[in-house]
Amino acid sequence: MLEYLVASLITAGARSVTGARSLWLGCTPQATQRIYFANHTSHGDFVLLWASLPRELRKYTRPVAGADYWQSGTLRPYIINKVFNGVLVDRQRKDEQANPLQPMLDALEQGYSLIIFPEGTRNPDEGLLPFKSGIYHLAKSYPQAELVPVWISNLNRVMPKGRLLPLPLLCTTSFGAPLQVAEDESKEQFLARSREALLALAAEQ
Repeated sequence: MLEYLVASLITAGARSVTGARSLWLGCTPQATQRIYFANHTSHGDFVLLWASLPRELRKYTRPVAGADYWQSGTLRPYIINKVFNGVLVDRQRKDEQANPLQPMLDALEQGYSLIIFPEGTRNPDEGLLPFKSGIYHLAKSYPQAELVPVWISNLNRVMPKGRLLPLPLLCTTSFGAPLQVAEDESKEQFLARSREALLALAAEQ
């Protein structure tokens, strides 16, 4: 109950500060297993995207986050593990033999949807960094999940680097049409196509 209350407070806070407008442009919110992939400008990105989903979908949707950041301190591990049930990945690759996608694949096998950021790191500037190959390998390994592009606008302005209090600005999460890897599509082609799908949502805004 405590974790549910904290999640509700964080969700309400995110909506209050940002206006949290959701645009379902290419799909509708439904209980379909999905991998939501979005641009990454802030540590609050997954919170806003998660808050933009209908309540009944949130408990089945888990954000993917870097263990090196979210496992440090006391508050961060509680938020990511207990409140959001996040999937933590090792970005340091300490174990070269381990499959870095395995935690995500395990979550998908358990029936969850995921929130991922294919740029791999925060990008406070406009546009998108090149995508890492993880989204391609994840889509190939688990093709039954829909890949849904989500463009998050303005969140980098709500909480710019170095600011202690957020600015009350309108943010929008735009959900596009689902993608899948085509049978004859190369990794490079898919990464380019999925990146273009995300940029197209930015252009619509």
